[in-house]
Order: sequence, then structure tokens, then C-alpha cells
Amino acid sequence: MDSSVFFHPDGERGRARLERERRAKALCRECPVLAQCREHALTVGEPYGIWGGMSESERMHVMKVSRSQRIA
Repeated sequence: MDSSVFFHPDGERGRARLERERRAKALCRECPVLAQCREHALTVGEPYGIWGGMSESERMHVMKVSRSQRIA
């Protein structure tokens, strides 16, 4: 499998990025280690790519919410 589907090339925007992310997330949904992959990405703060079926912005949102709940 070509790992480039999980990581955006420089300058990728709009429809091309959304389509690549959609394909990557579809692969993730079928993966037997989805939960472990997601947990790893959230634990170490993976800054790039699709991990555990989540995009960079989705992971950042989850981490931000998690941090704010720990502080409160």
C-alpha cells in the first residue's frame, strides 16, 4: 500500500485534499488496529497525516478539548 494516501503533499488544498482524506479514512475503517493507531497519534501528538481515521485538524480538536477538560 502506498502510504502517500495518508499524508498530504505540500500545497494540497480543497477538493483534492478532501478526496485523499476520504480515501485514507475508508482504509482506516477496515484496519484491525484503528483504535491503537488513533490512541498512538493522540498520545504523541502526531502533527501530520491521517492516523486512526482522524485528520490533523480532528486530532488537534480532540487534544484541545481533552486538555481543557483536564484543566477545568
